[in-house]
Amino acid sequence: MKVLIVYAHPERRSLSGSLRDVAVRELEAQGHEVRVSDLYAQGWKPDVDRADFPSLPADARLAPAAASRQAFEAGTLTADVKAEIEKLLWADVLILLFPLWWFSMPAILKGWVDRVFAYGFAYGVGEHSEKRWGDRYGEGRLAGKRAMLIVTAGGWQEHYSARGINGPIDDLLFPINHGILYYPGYDVLPPFVVYKADKLDEGGFRAIAERLRERMRTLATTSPIAYRRQNGGDYLIPSMQLRAGLESPGASGFALHVGRTEARSAIDEGSPTPSARDVGAATV
Repeated sequence: MKVLIVYAHPERRSLSGSLRDVAVRELEAQGHEVRVSDLYAQGWKPDVDRADFPSLPADARLAPAAASRQAFEAGTLTADVKAEIEKLLWADVLILLFPLWWFSMPAILKGWVDRVFAYGFAYGVGEHSEKRWGDRYGEGRLAGKRAMLIVTAGGWQEHYSARGINGPIDDLLFPINHGILYYPGYDVLPPFVVYKADKLDEGGFRAIAERLRERMRTLATTSPIAYRRQNGGDYLIPSMQLRAGLESPGASGFALHVGRTEARSAIDEGSPTPSARDVGAATV
């Protein structure tokens, strides 16, 4: 397989950086081709502005979506964005690897999505009618490919549980898994989450590294999260409301959009014993 890892952490010696190394080595050992987009090392420009659309007339009003579509169709997207789109088309699997900052991804990674998931490429594709509402949520340009998250979090696993103060981790990651990855068609695998990331001792890191190696060995066979397909009959078009009676007993919120029994998140808890020593983890 061909695997693209988009890595977003400013410190190469972080736990995130160490997990990246573990993943790359294991994937290559299994014979897979691996490319890494290291956003901080690349000096990735995260903000969408007029510089992204060099063909836009100077006196024209900037409407980002319309400008994105025009630039994609005309082949005038900037070179850095074109290069990342080519990587996405090349890869069979996309992995986003990042620390959980303020309940989401770092701004530089969100900016990568904003700029690279161009109109006409990742969204705004397919027929819009009374029967279909575009090729999205299970269909689209990236259908047939797989994607997953590798996430580090400083809090405890209990903090991200159903009754935890931070909210369930699957709910926090839903906008990324469902709204960014599933939207353009990826089969989204359960995330690999590391908790107490700034408290890992050597033994804790070794255990997590081995679990990550196992996830990398099973990329092709792990069952994806069973999100409902938009055009599969579960939703009324064009209101996009879930048809009555399809929800599982007691389901509400984000859980309504999972059709079958959802595969559990691949969760790795950090060492329960705080340690002043981090293994390859100067920062989360």
